Amino acid sequence: MTERVREILSWYSAQNPGVLTNLARIMNHGKLGGTGRMLFLPVDQGFEHGGARSFAKNPAGYDPNYHFNLAIAAGCNAYAAPLGFLEAGAADYAGEIPLILKLNSGDSLMTGDPCPAVTASVQDALRLGCSAVGYTIYPGSPLAKSMYEDLRAIAEEAKRAGLVVVVWSYPRGGRLTKEAETALDVVAYAAQIAAQLGAHIIKVKPPTGKIGQVGKDPEHPSDTEKIYAQFPVEGSLAARVRHVVKSAFAGQRIVIFSGGEAKGEAAILEEIRAIRAGGAFGSIIGRNSFQRPWEEALEFLGKVTDIYQGKFEGQVS
Repeated sequence: MTERVREILSWYSAQNPGVLTNLARIMNHGKLGGTGRMLFLPVDQGFEHGGARSFAKNPAGYDPNYHFNLAIAAGCNAYAAPLGFLEAGAADYAGEIPLILKLNSGDSLMTGDPCPAVTASVQDALRLGCSAVGYTIYPGSPLAKSMYEDLRAIAEEAKRAGLVVVVWSYPRGGRLTKEAETALDVVAYAAQIAAQLGAHIIKVKPPTGKIGQVGKDPEHPSDTEKIYAQFPVEGSLAARVRHVVKSAFAGQRIVIFSGGEAKGEAAILEEIRAIRAGGAFGSIIGRNSFQRPWEEALEFLGKVTDIYQGKFEGQVS
């Protein structure tokens, strides 16, 4: 147990020994074990976007076992997936990597404001030997209150069972524009909401420099615009990440950032370097890893790991 892991665990002193043990298990696993940095492989896109959109670029990904093997070979801290994928391989890979069972999911066939269904239970997570459960909320959606209430009940049960609670906090729907979903103020607000809902680990998207909660016109700025004008955040991604992390209890909650839509390797590695520089605890990268061929995916995830280990202080080529 490193001093850094002990420090992070001290921020969760209200939790029971089971939660602390599973949180330590996640932080101590894989190539980044003991550093306080984390790299997760999430594969919930099959449910969210469909098989072809998720796996046609790398057909090996249709096989649930492929993702267990990728997460293990890459030395990830944990592997996250919905019920079906985890059930398909949990017994064969028992004890080889901490698992996160995604408890709610939506699909791209739905229209209107997002409201994912609860598709698995805390009991499923225990049965499969998981270390954590995951749950997505959509702050800004008119249906967000029901998500918050479902999460409250799920988190209470999960914590009682000694499981870590991971919250995907993705602002979306309602009056939020597409641009506002990743705006600095909105992402920071989403991190604060997840922390207030009792998340141990919070997943958000990298923030842009935009302000999403704006007034009707420049002559009538919103209260949010006024406060960011009074207390501006520097323009770099690292500074914006630092602001989001600070919004989660002064950095005393684990905040990790998504890899987002598939993009070029150089672009995402530069993004990862800025995320690390901003004090984030790590990344959770799905499509940008499992949609690559096996060897390319391992090389890519190895570079991400190297960045979090501090091996690239300058430009990443």
